[in-house]
Order: sequence, then structure tokens, then C-alpha cells
Amino acid sequence: MTRVLRFLMTNDRAEQVANVVIATAAIGVVFYVVRTPPLRRLAWRLTVTALTGAIPAWIGREVQHAWAESGQREI
Repeated sequence: MTRVLRFLMTNDRAEQVANVVIATAAIGVVFYVVRTPPLRRLAWRLTVTALTGAIPAWIGREVQHAWAESGQREI
């Protein structure tokens, strides 16, 4: 008699497997970028741009929004 093994994939288990796959892919990409000088320079430039432009602009918008939501007078 042949025994059939059934592996049930629950939603939680599927999420765990997906997280491991995504983390492994991310580590691989980081390793590749660090080992490739043109990509490393590009990544550095994008990081500097984000830290000096996009993130401060986002923080400023969030502060303005919070101020407006608090009901305070405009400055």
C-alpha cells in the first residue's frame, strides 16, 4: 500500500517561507551591490540624495500636517 504524505501549507507558514525568500534575495542584492564598484557608487549617491533631500522634505510635510491637525494657529 502506498502511503501519501500531504504537506499542508498554512497561511502563517507561507508568510514565513516568503519572508525567508525575500530576506535571502535582499542579502544577495546587497552583497552584489557592495562587490560591484559602479553599483556601490550609485547606491551611495542615492543614499546621500535621500538623506539630504527626500527625507527632510517628508519630515517637513509631516510636521506641517501635524501642526494643522492640532488646531493651532498658523505661524
